[in-house]
Amino acid sequence: MVFFRQFQPICRAFCRNLHATPDSTASALELIRSQPSQYIVASVVGTKYLLAPRDVLTIPRLRDVKVGDVLALDEIHELGSREYTLRGNPTISPETVKVEATVVEHTKGSMEFIFKKKRRKGYQKTKKHKQTYTRLRIGDINIPLQPVI
Repeated sequence: MVFFRQFQPICRAFCRNLHATPDSTASALELIRSQPSQYIVASVVGTKYLLAPRDVLTIPRLRDVKVGDVLALDEIHELGSREYTLRGNPTISPETVKVEATVVEHTKGSMEFIFKKKRRKGYQKTKKHKQTYTRLRIGDINIPLQPVI
């Protein structure tokens, strides 16, 4: 315990200088681009998802797309890496960060059973259905060198 207290001021000074704080959006994007892996938080069909490159995302069925179509994700709420994060819709626009998702397949979920019954009336009914889904493959996260802000 005494050993730790001797070096506590040195540890605080080291930790303070460990990460650089960017002063503009362009410098923040440069820091995120320099990291080995990035992620985004994007809205797809009104729901926010945490996405990384090469992820497969299963969402409710999109009727107006076909297998192989490429969709551009334009509602990006957060962009980050292991050490840095950039949040906010005004700073993260489709011109700043480009992410594409490719439609892999249209599929159905497992069989769901809905059982309805009214007591003492002899009424029983079973409904069965499968929910339809669309699967998307997330592409690379492209951060241009000179973003237009």
